[in-house]
Amino acid sequence: MMYQGYETLIVERRGKIVTVTLNRPEVRNATTPLMHQELERVFPEIGRDPDAKVVILTGAGSAFSAGGDLAQIKSNMDNHVRWNESMGKAKRLIVNLLELDRPVIARINGHAIGLGATLALFCDITLALSTAKIGDPHVKVGMVAGDGGSLIWPILAGYARARHLLLTGANITGARAAEIGLVTEACGSIEELDARVNEIAEELAAGAAVAIRGTKRAINMVLRQQVEAVLDAHLGLETMSHLSEDHREAVTAFVEKRDPVFTGR
Repeated sequence: MMYQGYETLIVERRGKIVTVTLNRPEVRNATTPLMHQELERVFPEIGRDPDAKVVILTGAGSAFSAGGDLAQIKSNMDNHVRWNESMGKAKRLIVNLLELDRPVIARINGHAIGLGATLALFCDITLALSTAKIGDPHVKVGMVAGDGGSLIWPILAGYARARHLLLTGANITGARAAEIGLVTEACGSIEELDARVNEIAEELAAGAAVAIRGTKRAINMVLRQQVEAVLDAHLGLETMSHLSEDHREAVTAFVEKRDPVFTGR
């Protein structure tokens, strides 16, 4: 039996369409080391399923993913072995998503923040609720946007917009994201979003699988080369910021529900 033993994901195949749902709705699907591990595992597993033609990636409840779980990050702040392991998993997660030859549709049903945004934006087709917030606020917690955001945002939205959004950590709406090319389309309601996701998924599932898979691989060849060329360095820069006093202050302030006081160290 495929797709068994997941704790933080719900993985279901109906016909030719596999839906992967990030399933921690009580914390807006914030990611954890276990979720990283399961996301790293699920894409190769889908690739081994001969009946899977299309993937939908989404979140349970009202959010796609709020990104990293800061409470867990604080509890593991001095566990550098775990941190280094998480950096390796972050790269393999992105590589596995890109290497999966089935088209992946991101159903951005709510906020997609930090790693949540990165996951969505590396998908092949991205459909967002117009009111969803999309952003990469790494800098607001004293961190470098090194887990893929600094690579994919400039490619999709252009360097000028990406610089502003990543350096300030600002959020934009799904509607604005569609306007600037960060996502494929924005939908005004959940009902419209679901209809559009299903429409595209069914069209792809009924299409010429060999041609679709080959075209995805062709499109992603340059992106995969860029991931291999720079992502290790990006994750290294993020690791340097992980060791900074500003990051420690930001995480502590979040847990204590106050504004951080940054010192630049």
